[in-house]
Amino acid sequence: MRPENQSSVSQFLLLGLPIPPGQQGVFFTLFLGMYLTTVLGNLLIILLIRLDSRLHTPMYFFLSHLAFSDISLSSVTVPKMLMNMQTGQQSIPYVGCISQLYFFILFASVDNFLLAGMAYDRYVAICHPLRYITIMRNGLCMFLVAGSYMAACVHALFHTLLLVRLSFGAHNIITHFFCELTVLLKLSCSDISLNELVLFTEGGMLFFLPLSIVLGSYICIGTIILRVPSTKRLSKAFSTCGSHLSVVFLYYGTATGVYFFSSSWGSKDIIASVMYTVVTPMLNPFIYSLRNRDIKQALEMCVNRVKF
Repeated sequence: MRPENQSSVSQFLLLGLPIPPGQQGVFFTLFLGMYLTTVLGNLLIILLIRLDSRLHTPMYFFLSHLAFSDISLSSVTVPKMLMNMQTGQQSIPYVGCISQLYFFILFASVDNFLLAGMAYDRYVAICHPLRYITIMRNGLCMFLVAGSYMAACVHALFHTLLLVRLSFGAHNIITHFFCELTVLLKLSCSDISLNELVLFTEGGMLFFLPLSIVLGSYICIGTIILRVPSTKRLSKAFSTCGSHLSVVFLYYGTATGVYFFSSSWGSKDIIASVMYTVVTPMLNPFIYSLRNRDIKQALEMCVNRVKF
C-alpha cells in the first residue's frame, strides 16, 4: 500500500447535487423553502397534538414523535447542503461527517420503527376495537417509542464505530450532498467486507422487520374488511389508515429505490435520496392534515382561539 493511502483524511469534499452553476440560486431558494416548510409543518403537528386533548391518543402520540424525527432528519442534512450551495465551500470536517452519518442513521431508523408502531396501532384499532384501550395503554406506547429510539441509537452507533476503524487515505471526494454510509464505504482503502456483511445482515433485518410488521398489519386489516364488506367500514378504514399508508409508501418506496435498486451512485440515486431525506419529511404534515379530520378540527380550533 502506498504511504498516502495509510494516512487518514481530516476533511471530506461534498460534491452536492448535480445542479448547473447558473441555477444554484434557484435551487437554494427551493430547498430553503422546503426545509422551512418541513420544520414549521411538523412543529405545527406537534403543537396541535399537545394543545388538543382529543388528540391525546396512541396514534397521535406516535405521530408527534414521527414529526420530531422528520424535523431532525431534515436538519441533519439540509442546512449543510444549503450552506455549501450559498458559500460554494464543499468541505466538511471528518468529525462533522461522522457525526452527520450517525444522526442520519439514527433518525432514519427512528422513522422506520415508528411507522411499524403506528401500523400495529391501526391493526389493533380496526381488528380489535373493543380491546383497543386495554392493549394500547400508555405503558405500551411509551415502551414502543423508547424502544425505537434505543434500537436506533445502537444501530447507528454500531455502523459508525465500524466505519471509523477504516482508512480513507487520499480519497476524500463524496459524490453526494451528505455523508452517506455506502458512499463512504466505497471511498475507503481498507477492507470493508465486515462493514458490508453487517450492513446487509443487521441493517437488512432492521429494515425488513418493521416493514413486515407494517405489511402484516395491513394484510390483517384488509382481511377483516373484506370478510364483511360495507361502504361504512371501508370509509372508516380509509380515513383511519389512509394517511399512514401514504407516508409508508413514500418512506419505503424511496428508501428501497435508494438502497436496494442502485448499482452505483449517479444523479438518479441522488435525486431519490432527496425524495427520501427532504421531500418525504416535508409532505408528512400535509398528508396528515389534509386527510385527517381530527387534525383539521384541532387546527380550526387553534385558529379560532388566536382570532378570539
